Amino acid sequence: MSVSDEQKPRRRQARGERRVAQLLEAAAGVFCKVGYTAASTNAIAREAGVSPGTLYQFFPNKEAIAIELGTMLHHRMQEAHGELFTAENAALPLDRMLDVIVDPLVEFNCQNPVFLALVQDSDVPGALTKEHDALHTSLIQQVNTLLGLRAPALSPAERTRIADMVFGIFKAGLTLVLAREGAERDACIAELKSALYGYLAPRLGTEAMAVAQV
Repeated sequence: MSVSDEQKPRRRQARGERRVAQLLEAAAGVFCKVGYTAASTNAIAREAGVSPGTLYQFFPNKEAIAIELGTMLHHRMQEAHGELFTAENAALPLDRMLDVIVDPLVEFNCQNPVFLALVQDSDVPGALTKEHDALHTSLIQQVNTLLGLRAPALSPAERTRIADMVFGIFKAGLTLVLAREGAERDACIAELKSALYGYLAPRLGTEAMAVAQV
């Protein structure tokens, strides 16, 4: 087999990967604009600048597109978690701790607004809902662990209750953040951190603390 023959399948594969990425980006735009329920494969194809036939070469329906897109975003989010809920971050002053944890989570959602748009739609595929539920559980557990590192005197029941409340405050604030842009978005992020700080300060303290490494 010649070198050029070996390279042809690789080029075809690379073109296919670029096309999939193009379709997923277009789907993200359509899902954000009209929601999953109202979206169609024809609309996604138009957004991507391709024919419906080209789309169907890669995805059989919009459900498959949503699952592929959601799975990709969930994996990206999971990769970031391990860098946020660490013993080092738990030991920081409370305001700094909130900065290093909240900012990346908000940035991810601002860069990928379709993530929240999909999980909030009641008609999304069940596979996507299961992935989101698993991610939600993982986040709660990591917040719970961080609380235990910073405030070991808290009982398991207290940690669970506080973790649930923190996550609820964050989700409510995130919805407001994503609905705004520019300086108004920055102001909402500051308000979100302020709400979390006010809730957590009496429970975790505000100064830097020594915590056990895990």
